[in-house]
Amino acid sequence: MTAAFRTQLEDRLAQLSNRVERIEGHLRHTDNPVNADFADRATEAENDEVLQGLDDEGRRELFEIRSALARIDAGTYGVCESCGDKIPEGRLKLVPHARHCVNCAA
Repeated sequence: MTAAFRTQLEDRLAQLSNRVERIEGHLRHTDNPVNADFADRATEAENDEVLQGLDDEGRRELFEIRSALARIDAGTYGVCESCGDKIPEGRLKLVPHARHCVNCAA
């Protein structure tokens, strides 16, 4: 069971790492120069706020995925960190990096 979840988590980790890297490049303007036009810069600043939110969310998910992979390595994957009960497989299929069972997550 954990082998399939490991594969799913590693695939998502690679995909998300790539996305976060691209967003970071855009935010740091390494992939495009800063626009000289004030109105365009204002629009870009608004877009950057949205991108920053996506970057923050992506980084949080990366942390959760890496934590889940560490739990697999430690043999504690699928065990609720709050109550110690087994996390149902259905929940792990929906949220493979879940740390808590449904009751504790609520």
